[in-house]
Amino acid sequence: MNWQIAPTEDLTTCFALRHEVFVLEQGVPLAEEQDALDATATHILASVDGTPKGAARILFNGDVAKVGRVCVIQSARGTGLGAAIIRACIDIAAATPDIRTVKLGAQVSAIGFYEKLGFSAFGPVYDDAGIDHRDMKMELPK
Repeated sequence: MNWQIAPTEDLTTCFALRHEVFVLEQGVPLAEEQDALDATATHILASVDGTPKGAARILFNGDVAKVGRVCVIQSARGTGLGAAIIRACIDIAAATPDIRTVKLGAQVSAIGFYEKLGFSAFGPVYDDAGIDHRDMKMELPK
């Protein structure tokens, strides 16, 4: 299996992957899945043997990189691709001047996944698009 994970300008493909996972599978309203932040985000596309299988976005604000809209289509789950996407996002954040912290809003069911990648949960559980989430963060080495 040959992965390619990199920033992309191909928003059509990223939105299609996100639509499949968030809107069709998880029932997130389309109006909440895409937002104005997409215009300023760095979008990440993950392909396996040339076929798009996952996506994410990173928002930069001050010394924080916020990873979001992380998705892997059903056929590629359990392969390690999701972890590889998160590691790529962390690498991009770490290579960005002045970024000290990577944050994300994790679906509660995925907290263990992110903890294995070095994130720590903080704050209360909250509702985002009808799904329980909790904030998580990772401090980058200085």
